[in-house]
Amino acid sequence: MASLLVTKGQGQGQEIVLTGAEIMIGREEDCDIQLLDDSKISRHHAKITKENGVWVVADLDSANGTFVNGEAVVSAPLNESDTLTIGDSAFLFRADAAAAASEPAGEDSGAKSLTDAEDLKRVERMRESMDAIRREVGKVIIGQEDVLNQILMCIIAGGHALLIGLPGLAKTLTVNTLAKVLDMKFKRIQFTPDLMPSDITGTEVLETDPQTQQKQFRFMQGPIFCNILLADEINRTPPKTQAALLEAMQEKQVSVGKEIYKLDKPFFVLATQNPIEQEGTYPLPEAQLDRFMFNIFVDYPTYEEEVTVIDRTTMAVGSEPNVVLDKQAVIHLQEVVRKIPVSQHVIRYAVSLVRATRPGDEQAPECTKKYVSTGAGPRAGQFLILAAKARAVLEGRIHVSCNDVRGAAMPVLRHRILTNFSADSEGINSVEIVKRLLEEVKEPGAETYQK
Repeated sequence: MASLLVTKGQGQGQEIVLTGAEIMIGREEDCDIQLLDDSKISRHHAKITKENGVWVVADLDSANGTFVNGEAVVSAPLNESDTLTIGDSAFLFRADAAAAASEPAGEDSGAKSLTDAEDLKRVERMRESMDAIRREVGKVIIGQEDVLNQILMCIIAGGHALLIGLPGLAKTLTVNTLAKVLDMKFKRIQFTPDLMPSDITGTEVLETDPQTQQKQFRFMQGPIFCNILLADEINRTPPKTQAALLEAMQEKQVSVGKEIYKLDKPFFVLATQNPIEQEGTYPLPEAQLDRFMFNIFVDYPTYEEEVTVIDRTTMAVGSEPNVVLDKQAVIHLQEVVRKIPVSQHVIRYAVSLVRATRPGDEQAPECTKKYVSTGAGPRAGQFLILAAKARAVLEGRIHVSCNDVRGAAMPVLRHRILTNFSADSEGINSVEIVKRLLEEVKEPGAETYQK
């Protein structure tokens, strides 16, 4: 039997079973779901009806509108895990709650639902925490809000990021400051042509026990044993050393000899690259580029921001940022991101966007077939959904919309699209391709709800 789980507002945590052919929502006494504590709800705000086996929500010309997955609707089918927002109240639609509750989960299914009240509170508090994080980071870093937002999205989604920008744009300082605000252990490695893998992971040293006088090996941890690792100018070191990061990024562990050493949670790699002075560098291969969830571009500050930077950094007075979240809070948020449900409508949109980057796909737009040599793989779709979830959490929401996917598309796709000679000759890069795809790829129609 279908139900609505109240995730925000009056009766939070309660589950309302949908019985009958029509359910009225509003402030009047004759409403089936009466929400008196919400001043944004109209007297008869919306109704939910069952039509040919499909539950449909319809707005009743309300003052503040009815929203499904963050988008205003006049009438729309409700799919499993859709979020219905009315005024300040939010509901998670469950198509068959009773069956879902009684169905035994497989031993390795790992399926979890976002029904824990504490998880919901963490998400609600995240909007205030984001404001506090911006304020604290703003004590040191001027501007670069988009960069900060994308780094935070990547961290709570459990991914890693590639930071592209010219020297002197405060890339290192931004990451160091964020590590202080999140109370995480920060390490920086300056990649050079003579850097060895053991310089990153650590090495075993032979020591003599002062009591027994017996020799034994002891592992000395490298700088990778931290929470936030800044791999500065990663393209200046040979592939062998670059590859030393792969296992740590993917498996969150380091193998030295016969031993495996787990890395502390959370673990986040932020690698920087200088877009100029490419002579003598070792460009990251596509397989390693694909390991990075985001490709974040750091641009020049605006005129007023640059004035503030010069004024503040040439004075002796400075302020230290305060801690806003701790490591355990970040770990909890990473777990919450994995629990947040996403409707098939949003997933299909993400898949359509990724498949549109592949020139061999029959549904690919003309710009892809003309300018792209290699498109994004399935990992891009996974990262799009995870990033969309993280974006919603940072805004204090548990519903994920297609707009969240669009907001994550540029950093997820720009380094996964390889352009061909035609694009290079016309000065068209992957950024331009992503912009065109966002305009051309439309959201799936209402018929996808019934699949």
